[in-house]
Amino acid sequence: MEPSSSNTGFIQKQPVLKNQFYDDVSLRRAVKLFLPPDVLVKVEPEIAELGEQVLSQEILDWVTDAEKNQPYLRGSGRDAFGKPRSELVVTEGWRRLQDFGFEKGVVAINYDTDFAEYTRLVQFARCHLWEGSCANTLCPAAMQDGATRLLQRHLTKPDSTMTPTQRHVLQNAFNHLTSRDPAKTWTSGQWMTERTGGSDVSQTETVATFSPHPESASTPLADANEGIPLGPWSISGFKWFSSATDSQMTILLAKTRPGLGVSAFFAPMRRYNPDLVSPTGHQGGTELNGVTIQRLKNKFGTQSLPTAELELKDMRGWMIGEEGKGIQEISTILNITRVHTTVSSMGYLGRGIAIAKSFALVREAGASKGRRLPLSSHPLHMRTLANLTVDYHGMMLLVFYTLYILGLDERSTTNTKTTANPAASIALLRPPPHLVAPLLRVLSSLHKSYVCENTVPALYACMEALGGVGYLVNSESEHLNVARIFRDACVGAIWEGTTDVLASDTVRALKHPVSGGKSVEVVEWVVQKGLSLPGGKGGLWAASTKEAVGRRWDDLKVRIGKETQGELLPEARGVTFQVAEVLMAVLFLVDVEVNPGVEVEEMGRRFLAKKGFLEGQAGGGLELDQRIVYGKGEAPGAKL
Repeated sequence: MEPSSSNTGFIQKQPVLKNQFYDDVSLRRAVKLFLPPDVLVKVEPEIAELGEQVLSQEILDWVTDAEKNQPYLRGSGRDAFGKPRSELVVTEGWRRLQDFGFEKGVVAINYDTDFAEYTRLVQFARCHLWEGSCANTLCPAAMQDGATRLLQRHLTKPDSTMTPTQRHVLQNAFNHLTSRDPAKTWTSGQWMTERTGGSDVSQTETVATFSPHPESASTPLADANEGIPLGPWSISGFKWFSSATDSQMTILLAKTRPGLGVSAFFAPMRRYNPDLVSPTGHQGGTELNGVTIQRLKNKFGTQSLPTAELELKDMRGWMIGEEGKGIQEISTILNITRVHTTVSSMGYLGRGIAIAKSFALVREAGASKGRRLPLSSHPLHMRTLANLTVDYHGMMLLVFYTLYILGLDERSTTNTKTTANPAASIALLRPPPHLVAPLLRVLSSLHKSYVCENTVPALYACMEALGGVGYLVNSESEHLNVARIFRDACVGAIWEGTTDVLASDTVRALKHPVSGGKSVEVVEWVVQKGLSLPGGKGGLWAASTKEAVGRRWDDLKVRIGKETQGELLPEARGVTFQVAEVLMAVLFLVDVEVNPGVEVEEMGRRFLAKKGFLEGQAGGGLELDQRIVYGKGEAPGAKL
């Protein structure tokens, strides 16, 4: 017997992460179900390459740098002589990761590439892989995407309120937002939250005043090189949260007149000042456009992301849309940023499961009669990971279906080609055109409410699956740093609308006096369409299963129709989650119908049992659990 030391004795073999585009069983099934074969063939090489790159040591080193060298205010907001100078400094890892995302077109692909209604699906399959390695740079990218979509809507339709100069300004911003050149690409802020409330913007205290510059004076510029003029509106107020503080522009809300609702504004973050003098004496430069960074937030997670309190004094900007209709304008952005938040939660969970899977392959635990086996062959551990995978797959189906409907809705407003979906695909649940928008209205709050809430405990289970090492911030082995991922994922259920806020919004959508009937009608359409499939391929398609799912929806439909919005509101979470689980049950059944297999049938059965649709316990033993977690033909072979 020899004693161990710091360098001798047992040292755990380090787990190895595989390319998640191939290793993530649920992601593979989802892209096969939702993307037509001709589209998948075109995009697979590039997405697979991205799956390799995001796990490279270079990328992981940038993640570590972004976490350890966090953003700060130069001089704590003042120069050496005490003069206020509110300049944000972001460090090398953050900039490199952001540039990588720009080059890969994580936002631009939806605007410079055309896969018709599948473009969003392609975009977010890539974001799913990138999320675990991006160190939160996809947060400002989400707002960049939302702002791009908002500007696209205004630039592609006649707008009598928009002057030629304003159209030029917004087109210039759109071009920057959709660029893949890191030297030119912009991100955007999305400033709504104030001290009076989070998602409730009715008490906004930011005020905008129409104050055009005198014609006799030279036009102030946001950028002297591009000749972009500052806007005629002067905006002042205080914004409590800004999570894209290093952006080049923002979309914000402000009040213009008493008794009128909030309005939406576009404003550049910087402006040209000919009187500025550089440290070397160069005359002229840019400064923040009437913005003072009050302080950076000290957060539990997302620490690499510069989140700040901002004071606005005479920030110059341009109104977007009609005065007093800012909530309608900002909702375009929210629909996109909420999807990004949900995909980020799923990306975090996908990476967490990948880490837990890889650890189970190399970590041994005691078994009967003094034997030791890898955790990947331990029945209880594999049952835990298999059941976790079941929840993950159900949410994956709901998110990808939402993305599919989002793509249909966006493409209905543009003149683009339509790719025919083959019969054996999610086109089985493609709603008629008049029901696309009502379905998206329900899904837009429902998907984030359900998924972002449920991925947090699931990620905790991934962290627990590594034992004590899972609780450590493993920056020295960044690819295994599930603690960082868990910490960052906790924000998903909070920002862009908390679970309660979005559950309440789902109930409002279902009970709206005008559109509520359409909302219920379209959920009914999805359920009935799914349950009407022949069901000849999968053993999950017993008549009793269809009846159970249909009965759950019928009970919900009766309750939604019978009770008032006020009566439903205290139970909004329960109602919303049950609607989500009905849709996931239908999607599970469609997945089994299109791509049948023992693993997915058992996953569907376990999901339906866990959510109370069916009675019974999980079937199958260790080998089936292994196949659910690791995939068919790739499961570890060791058994008890």
